Amino acid sequence: MRTLIILPLFCLAFVSKAQQTTHPHVHDRVIHFPDVANYQTILCDFHQHTVFSDGSVWPDIRVQEAVRDSVDMISLTEHLEYQPHGADIPHPDRNRSYELASRLARPYDLLVVNGAEITRSMPPGHNNAIFIKDANKLIISDSIDVFREANRQGAFVFWNHPNWIAQRRDGMATMTPTHEFLVAEGLLHGIEVVNDLTYSEEALQLALDHNLTIMATSDIHGLVDWQYNVAEGGHRPVTLVFAEAKTEEAVKEALFERRTVAWYDNTLIGREEHLMPLLEACIQIDAAEYIGPSSIAKVTLYNDSDAEFLLLNRSDYSFHENADVIVLAPNATTTINVKTEKVLAKFDLRFQVLNALTAPEEFPTIILPVNTVE
Repeated sequence: MRTLIILPLFCLAFVSKAQQTTHPHVHDRVIHFPDVANYQTILCDFHQHTVFSDGSVWPDIRVQEAVRDSVDMISLTEHLEYQPHGADIPHPDRNRSYELASRLARPYDLLVVNGAEITRSMPPGHNNAIFIKDANKLIISDSIDVFREANRQGAFVFWNHPNWIAQRRDGMATMTPTHEFLVAEGLLHGIEVVNDLTYSEEALQLALDHNLTIMATSDIHGLVDWQYNVAEGGHRPVTLVFAEAKTEEAVKEALFERRTVAWYDNTLIGREEHLMPLLEACIQIDAAEYIGPSSIAKVTLYNDSDAEFLLLNRSDYSFHENADVIVLAPNATTTINVKTEKVLAKFDLRFQVLNALTAPEEFPTIILPVNTVE
């Protein structure tokens, strides 16, 4: 993460002055990413809380926030063992939050899946089980047996905030023998690389090393708008899931197959095989032509997403009006003038995407074929 922070600061003085125009789409606070080849891009936030555990709001607020953000699927993962509002809101049925949210979501294009947070000391720490059938059956004292019960219910289970300083004072996500056992037994399937306001490059490496699904969640307890400064253009973290359909079954299958990308603080994080198709769907050549009799090509790029991309030129060509770092505004076109020295019917532009990660401190490179012939 150190390089990710330094590069944008270093590049501020050299950012492109390329001409940008807003695309006709109007997005406001809606989170938008395009579908990729063969899959729909499903926006998910699978770690949220309400007053039915230690959150501050009723489930209807979580539903309304998700609808406003155009999130496709959520889970209200209330703590099973930690019930600080129990004296005021006693509820012996741990499925109650899910039942309320499901009913409230029916008028909207929003899916709510049943989930719960298994709340233990480290190890195994806190873990979410989603796509469960009955949260009450997860109230089990044994820290391994509860994972087995979740899996008997067909749950997808992921490790929450492995970098949480309350359980890891150094903030370093570290695999324990307990977690190695859970992974080896097929009881643990994913890990939060992003939780709330934190990104863990150690958790990302654990995901890659142990074949775990990369997850990003808000873990919201208060209001999404306040926590992420939505009014000022901020956004909650979400997991982009690449599924064959917008159904519980399809999303669950995609999670088990690890087809995800995390979006956090305007940064996309994922395995190369999943991140690259997304980048290629987001960043497109909109038009290209040479300026008069010159060998300078006017190239218009369109960013079909809510990410503001920071691109470093790695092409064989320099730009006529811009430095090597350009910014692609969200849902907008950006025009750059490329010096190709001679008129070419086709050429490639190559950019390193500085706000995307395929591994700790590894920024992917995207190749954009340019065709100047009508």
